[in-house]
Amino acid sequence: MPHVLQNLVLREADLTDPDEGAQLVRLIDAYAREPIGQGRPLEPEIRARLVNDLRDHPAARADLALLDGAPVGYAITMLSYSTFKAAPVLNLHDIAVLAEHRGLGIGKALLDYLDGVARSLGCCKMTLEVRTDNPAQRLYERAGFGPGDVDEYFRTRWCND
Repeated sequence: MPHVLQNLVLREADLTDPDEGAQLVRLIDAYAREPIGQGRPLEPEIRARLVNDLRDHPAARADLALLDGAPVGYAITMLSYSTFKAAPVLNLHDIAVLAEHRGLGIGKALLDYLDGVARSLGCCKMTLEVRTDNPAQRLYERAGFGPGDVDEYFRTRWCND
């Protein structure tokens, strides 16, 4: 594993670069197709506007994991704010590594990298939501994520359906 990680580069995606944007969309689409994603490809209209929307969103950030120069993973984070701590919060909205590259430590490296990003932004914490059937829960626990201070109840209400 160490020789693989020596060839790993973690960095913020350049969403003004059309090629890099297309690479990010391919990674997100690969994750979307998996059962733990949405079990189907991204809709064409989503693919068409995703990069521009992320680039233009003031709180969004996209990061890439490149192995030997090839994109193999990504993370999408959103900057939020804790009123109780009066400090920023980094929410990990999406993180995925291509299936053929899992188990090499890339996901853990990406989480450690994002911890550094959060600290550099002065964040008081990082948050994430994870499905109960997602095997990545073990990775999140190894990376230091645990339950919050209180038992939380998370629900979704879609606004455009």
